[in-house]
Amino acid sequence: MKYRGKVVITLKPGVFDPQGATICNALHALSYREVEEVKTGKYLEIILESENCSQAEKRIQEMCDRLLCNSVIESYSYQVEEVKS
Repeated sequence: MKYRGKVVITLKPGVFDPQGATICNALHALSYREVEEVKTGKYLEIILESENCSQAEKRIQEMCDRLLCNSVIESYSYQVEEVKS
């Protein structure tokens, strides 16, 4: 079966986000003064073949832990869903 893993990676609280700060300043320059803070992150969709949803979740978590997420400064969350043909 095919599964889609939807992974969201964000900076941990307290980690400076220069890209987010730049976006926030640009929004202020465009008169969006109500914006207090912008946090950036990464979104990935991974399609994989797996025997079942539990195994697909395990593999996505391994990918995040081993490569996709820098655990020192980032955290992640994910969802896994079956891909309908």
